[in-house]
Order: sequence, then C-alpha cells, then structure tokens
Amino acid sequence: MSDKRDYYEVLGLQKGAADDEIKKAFRKMAMKYHPDKNPNDKGAEEQFKEVNEAYAILSDADKKSKYDRFGHAGVDPNAGFGGAGGFGGAGGFGGFEDIFDMFTGAFGGGSSSRHRNGPQKGRDLQKAMTITFEEAVFGCKKEVEIVKYVKCKTCNGSGATPGTSKKTCDKCGGSGQVSSVSNTPFGQFRNVSECDKCGGSGQVNETPCTDCKGTGKIRKTVKINMDIPAGVNNDSIIPLRGQGEPGVNGGPAGDLYIVLNVKPHAVFKRSGDDLYIDLPITFEQAALGATLKVPGLTETYSYKISAGTQTGSNFRLKGKGVKSVRSNRYGDLYVKVFVEIPTKLNSKQKKAIQEMAKEVNEESYTKRKNLLGMFK
Repeated sequence: MSDKRDYYEVLGLQKGAADDEIKKAFRKMAMKYHPDKNPNDKGAEEQFKEVNEAYAILSDADKKSKYDRFGHAGVDPNAGFGGAGGFGGAGGFGGFEDIFDMFTGAFGGGSSSRHRNGPQKGRDLQKAMTITFEEAVFGCKKEVEIVKYVKCKTCNGSGATPGTSKKTCDKCGGSGQVSSVSNTPFGQFRNVSECDKCGGSGQVNETPCTDCKGTGKIRKTVKINMDIPAGVNNDSIIPLRGQGEPGVNGGPAGDLYIVLNVKPHAVFKRSGDDLYIDLPITFEQAALGATLKVPGLTETYSYKISAGTQTGSNFRLKGKGVKSVRSNRYGDLYVKVFVEIPTKLNSKQKKAIQEMAKEVNEESYTKRKNLLGMFK
C-alpha cells in the first residue's frame, strides 16, 4: 500500500475535511478527469479511478474514521482492519490485538476470538453516465451495463463444488488465528497471528467449484434498469443499493453509484434549478414596447416589455425553471433581451431610418451635451 497517495491529497483537501468539502472536491476532480472529457488520456482515466477510490472511503463515516486513525491499512480488507472493527493481522508484528494479548494474556491469560470469517459487505462500484439536458430536467428510465463480479450460480456463492462444503480448518480449529508463546524475562508472552492455512477465514475449501475456482463469484456483464428522477444535474450521484459486488460469507452486496454527466442545451443555460436564456428582439419592439413570446421547457410564455427597453435588460418568469430533485419547488426562468440590428437595408428602409434619426438625434444630442458639460 506504500504506492498509494493520501486520499485527502488526491482530492486536494486537508486531513479531517468536512463531508460537504469532500463531496464538493470529489465533484470538481471527477469532472476534471472524467473519461468522456479526456478520451485519449490514459493518465486522466487512472486519476479518475484514484479520485473515485478516495471518495468511496472518505464519504463513508466508518471507513473515513478508520482511515484517519490508521491510514490505508485501516481500510484495506487484506490488512485486517476491516469488518466489525477488527485489527488482527496488521503489519508483521501481529497487529494491535496482539499487543493487547501480550499484556492481558502474558501469564497464560485468555485468547481473542476475532477473525475474518464473519459476514462482510461486498465492494461498492461507480459508473459514469452521460444523459441529455431534457433527460436530466424531466427524468427518464435508463439501462446501465457494467462488468462486475456476481455470485456464482453453480455453487450459489459458497465456492465449493455442489454437494460438498468447506471444512473447518484443522490448524486453527476454525478461529482463523494461531498463537505462539515466547518466554521473556518478564514472563510468557503470547503472539496471535492469522492462520496461514485458511487465510484467517477459519475454513478450508478442499473441493473448489470449477466455475469460480473456489472464489464464489464470477465476472460478468450485467444490465440494470434504473430510474433517473426529474431535476438531476451535472455530477449528481444516484445510488443503486445492492447492485455492487456480492458480499463475503453471507454479507450484503455492495452498492453501485451512477455519476451523471449532463450534455449542455443549445438554448438554455442552467444554474441550480434556474434557467437562463438570451432572447433577440427587434428595434421596433425595443423602442415601442411589445408582448414577447418566451420559449420555456414545456410551453411558450408571454411577457410584456415597456417602450424604450434597452439591450441587456433582464426579467424573470417565476417558477418557470427546473423542478427541484428534492422537493416540488421549481426554479425561475431568467430572460436577457438584446436588440438585433439589421445588416442589409434597401434604400427605402435606409431613408426611413434617416428620417427617424433626425427626430431622435436632437434629443440624444441634448443629453450628450449636458453630460459633457458636467466634465468642464
């Protein structure tokens, strides 16, 4: 585990960062290294995986606590820190449990019964999915295809050939641990370590299943149907409970987390649940006022602008934005108008504008003269 970077460093955080800081940092880094945005960059793909791994640990309160105390060893199932809070087998010294035994069992005291043959939750998985703007706003149904480990049907996940079963390890008696006693000037000290015959499971598989080679699981492409709720946004995360990899020793399956990437819209821009649109208007509409037709997500709205509306003016249509994914509240639709200037004019049109300019320019000239007079 020495080659692993610190998870806080991966997300650009200080140790002990709050949950909202962790989530915000994850979204930022996941967006930066997302494979869809870096299709030809293998390095970005590896960093994306590293970011996912860091978030999977730091977003889980129990795993985060163990990582903060013991580093990578605290969340590595092979190091003995995982599952039921046990510490057995960590490092070459026999782990913290052995230190405890050195004192409580120094003169022939009792032994610990902790081992790794209890139920363990399966590994969580994560997959990115790209959807359209409309699918994010209105919700949709999707099919997810993912390659993952599933329970072996031949042995039903036991790892043993059908009709047979695993046997209790004769070396550790099913405890998953073996102990040795050493004499010291301070008395007898007992050292407890993981059983090398059963790997700490307490059981030996003498007739492994031929399909899964005794692991109890096989790798397979799986298709999963899911609902995407209305109102999700870019980087939203949808958990699919129990759709991760199978648990160990009867433990529950892990979860699958879908990270959404939403394609931009050709007209609307989105911020939270609010929508923004730039709407062109004619010179006549701006000068004389008019009732505008404003395109919305599902219908067209009417909005009256007053005479003399200037380019860059903004107005709001309340409740015409996106439905919140967490409530029945709707965001707003913000409209910014800009005056379209004609680029091709015939002689009649030019003359009409020139005639109008004579009337309008006198007022504008007076305003400019008064403004310049302020600086004399």
